[in-house]
Amino acid sequence: MNYREALAWLYATQRFGIKLGLENIERLLHSLRIDFALLNPGSARASLVTVPFRVIHVAGTNGKGSVCAMIEAIARAAGYRTGLFTSPHLVSFRERVRVNGEKMSEDEVAGGLTEIRGLICNWDPHPTFFEIATALALQHFQTTRCEILVLETGMGGRLDATNAVQSSVSVITPIDFDHEKWLGHSIDQIAKEKAGIIKPRSPVISAPQRLEAQVVIRQRAEQCDAPVQFVSDPWTKTRIALRGEHQKMNAALAIAALQATDIQVSDDAIARGLSTVEWPARFQIWNKRIVIDGAHNPASARILAQTWREEFGEEDATILLAILRDKNAAEIVQAFAPIARRFVLPQIRSERALPPNELAEVLSAPTPSLPYSITPSVAEAILAAQRTSERVLITGSLHFAGEALAFLGGESRALEECAQ
Repeated sequence: MNYREALAWLYATQRFGIKLGLENIERLLHSLRIDFALLNPGSARASLVTVPFRVIHVAGTNGKGSVCAMIEAIARAAGYRTGLFTSPHLVSFRERVRVNGEKMSEDEVAGGLTEIRGLICNWDPHPTFFEIATALALQHFQTTRCEILVLETGMGGRLDATNAVQSSVSVITPIDFDHEKWLGHSIDQIAKEKAGIIKPRSPVISAPQRLEAQVVIRQRAEQCDAPVQFVSDPWTKTRIALRGEHQKMNAALAIAALQATDIQVSDDAIARGLSTVEWPARFQIWNKRIVIDGAHNPASARILAQTWREEFGEEDATILLAILRDKNAAEIVQAFAPIARRFVLPQIRSERALPPNELAEVLSAPTPSLPYSITPSVAEAILAAQRTSERVLITGSLHFAGEALAFLGGESRALEECAQ
């Protein structure tokens, strides 16, 4: 298969849905002869080996991607060969798998997926999209001899495909409500899934948490005889390229994670990594008028509104808003209302998006209702917003942020839209 054919096959596996569990991914890693210490050493397929690298595993509700990007940037600045696996992508699938900051090439993706397709063609149950993507990334990291792997969970943690790898340290960012259908409808239920990445006798680094989540994390760490550290002081010693006060806490988590694994990083490496880290669609200032942020749940929307005020004071925004169907649209809108002059609601390409007319009903619910207009495409929404006098904030979904970035960059045809 060439790259386009391989990607089409991979995207077609989304029909198998989301299946949380580790049996399929363990079987797949074993079949690919990936020499990681698997989570379940008692499994017939698992073979514990001496891992020649360190794995930093990151779970949580918000900030996972930023923390992963910071860890990778600092480790790379310190001279280590790094592998970074994150999701979802914004424009290209290749963004999900990076070695030393470089995206996996089209030929490497095609070759890896062709091999995996041949292995699993008759499997029942068939591996899911995310299981295949995880295996592809881990195989690539092994082939390219990475020294430090940074893995972001896709959803939850306990049964996430990334949890099939024995980690050197577990990192848990702030836990809040998201993916309730899969993870539970209370903070302690969600925390139990996130804390499932904690491994026996491996250190745990956590952001400050709600009391319910903190209790769960401590209990899981005690069961695993794992030392736990709650990081309470934000990093203020050096410049951080990512904007927002919350990124100072993310930086503190990243540094603590590296220190917990005894990875030697100098003050200079920390400073260079944090000052050069790139993580698009996280309060990304595209130009003087446009800001792009993938805030997609109530907690991240509140943080975004706070960051807007930090950067622009009392200046309000024209907000281009698109939200996925499974999100709490009312609470997201409520978080954005204080910084909004008006809303523009485009129809985006994601099949998971809440239709603009239904989002309009949410905006009409408050008294007085919030001003809005509906446009048939992202391109028309951006052009309409640029005709106003306010700054423009593009937000509500990482899928929307990716489509906007592709349009603004003149690469709309390059967008590899994906439901997961």
